[in-house]
Amino acid sequence: MPSDKPQKSAAPLRVGIAGLGVVGGEVARQISHHGDTLAAVAGRDFRITVVSARSRDADRGFDMAGIDWVDNAAEIAERDDVDIVVEMIGGEEGVALELVTRALETGKHVITANKAMLAHHGTRLAGLAEANNVGLMFEAAIAGGIPAVKSLREGLAGNRVSRVSGILNGTCNYILTRMEKTGEPFDEVLADAQKLGYAEAEPSLDVDGIDAAHKLTILAAIAFGQTPQFDKVAISGIRDVSAVDFAYAKQLGFRIKLVGTAEPGRMPRMQTCLLPMSTQLAKVDGVLNAVEFDADPVGSVVLTGPGAGSGATSSAVLSDLVDLACDRIPFTFGRPVAALADGSAVENGGGPDTPFYVRLMVVDKPGVLADITSVLQIHDISVESMLQQGRAPQDTVALVLATHEVGVERLMTALTEIESLSCVMAAPVAMPILVPGQEG
Repeated sequence: MPSDKPQKSAAPLRVGIAGLGVVGGEVARQISHHGDTLAAVAGRDFRITVVSARSRDADRGFDMAGIDWVDNAAEIAERDDVDIVVEMIGGEEGVALELVTRALETGKHVITANKAMLAHHGTRLAGLAEANNVGLMFEAAIAGGIPAVKSLREGLAGNRVSRVSGILNGTCNYILTRMEKTGEPFDEVLADAQKLGYAEAEPSLDVDGIDAAHKLTILAAIAFGQTPQFDKVAISGIRDVSAVDFAYAKQLGFRIKLVGTAEPGRMPRMQTCLLPMSTQLAKVDGVLNAVEFDADPVGSVVLTGPGAGSGATSSAVLSDLVDLACDRIPFTFGRPVAALADGSAVENGGGPDTPFYVRLMVVDKPGVLADITSVLQIHDISVESMLQQGRAPQDTVALVLATHEVGVERLMTALTEIESLSCVMAAPVAMPILVPGQEG
């Protein structure tokens, strides 16, 4: 019978932390100030032996006495007084990749929040971890405080996953929620998000969908037992969304979200889309994240929570620390590297047929609708509903169409022809409509 509480080992686990920013600093503070709590659940003490960061002099809220400092983070991998390397530097290449690679090669466990590195180099790194009998842990890389990786890789290990979808970037979700509620334009909301610390000074990774696509790549690898292949993800961001789109979406019964979707054998997609208001993902607002797994026999599982920030992300790192202390070391992507399918073997194209929301800015005069519908008919695209209200400057007006199911390539071909019409004053905006139970 197990004892009432874990039995602590005499030797503490020695931790080296590379990067003492928002997350790395909080991890160090939690270990320093709440080590007894961690030891109670881990059965073993943790001791920080070495750290590295950009600035040695900053006050980070924990006692540095007895902790070594190195200017070159990669040196942590070579030290004999480190059992676990916590990599919080970021970036798919450079010192982060050098540190993680060398740490695994020298038989050290690695905990990282680096989703870009895993999306691009995950297969090779997983092989190194497996070959050296160490853990490559990354709960913090996806959805912050939501245990998305653990739930998928361990909690749903006996299921056959048919679909992974989610809202995986808090910055984009905040911007879209704010635009919907206030009617402010994208640029103004983005600027405010940067002031509040929700968006980086250079926001492309977030607003162009790249950060969320990194996360989707990793989730798809675990869900479908395949190698991560970031270059196989179709990506579109939120820059083209206008305040007017939210008003029209509401009339049609939808909300606008940046959603990632992946199914076995299909190209994963990170795209701005319309979700029915009644769906659980549609109700996720602000900086929250959500992940939904459809699987057999469990059915649908939805996890929601804080997707970023010091508390949420450090919580995920601490969870990985406890797992390592308890010798819970799973295969990186849920199964041995040799058993992973080739993640590049997915169908080409933009996914299955789906209804689309299309917004056109057109000259407000007779005959325009006939010209547009003529092009749609040529490409066998049928319209379920149409909305047109009010006028904009220069006698232009927004014309909104909701199509029946259509392939994205066929729709884009038609929209290219429509854009060339003299009555169309701006590039069309098209977003897929995702409906419950739709495989795409």
